[in-house]
Amino acid sequence: MSLEPRLPLQAVLFDLDGTLLDTAPDMIGALNRLRSEHGRDPLPYDSLRCSVSHGSARLVRLGFADAAESELPALQQRFLEIYRVHLSGGTQLFAGMDPVLRELSRLRLAVAIVTNKPGWLTAPLLTQLQLDGRFACVVSGDTLPERKPHPLPLLHAARVAGVEPGRCVYVGDAERDIQAARGAGMTALIAGYGYIGAQEPIEAWHADGTLASPAHLLPWLRANGQL
Repeated sequence: MSLEPRLPLQAVLFDLDGTLLDTAPDMIGALNRLRSEHGRDPLPYDSLRCSVSHGSARLVRLGFADAAESELPALQQRFLEIYRVHLSGGTQLFAGMDPVLRELSRLRLAVAIVTNKPGWLTAPLLTQLQLDGRFACVVSGDTLPERKPHPLPLLHAARVAGVEPGRCVYVGDAERDIQAARGAGMTALIAGYGYIGAQEPIEAWHADGTLASPAHLLPWLRANGQL
């Protein structure tokens, strides 16, 4: 997709799970701990990875496909309790992301996080990974009355960071990320290295581009006149 000419880039905003951080090991680990509490065998990592960006409700539904609807809220609550205790054992920045963040900082671009993950999980996770001081702002799923795919969280992040929405790029690995970016008037990039299933029709998301790895972000920005 060809982009219209834009003013110089001011900020790059990232989704968290499946875009900035590889949180799948700990989220899947929490689900399998929950299954163990109920006398069930662990599920294979590869069968669950693509569902991590869809949150705890999706994971619990997959982990307990035979559970009644009335049982799911308690299962989800227990999942979150387990996950909160095991937030960062296997979680890390995606390979190649750290030098990208350093280069964005060197270029004096604001860097922010906009995630649907609740703040009571997001804040301690960033602290445990010693990342909490690296972002102009962090907007979590409970920061505002609206969450993605609504554009409000992205617009709020731009306002807090002191940048114009039209001079921002948002990177995410789910359709709601691209919808939110479009609604906010931002350039929308798909984190193709994230938790995207092989059957997901990403072409129909109408993003501005897809990144095969974090290392492709800066070359994409330069090739498309953003830097």
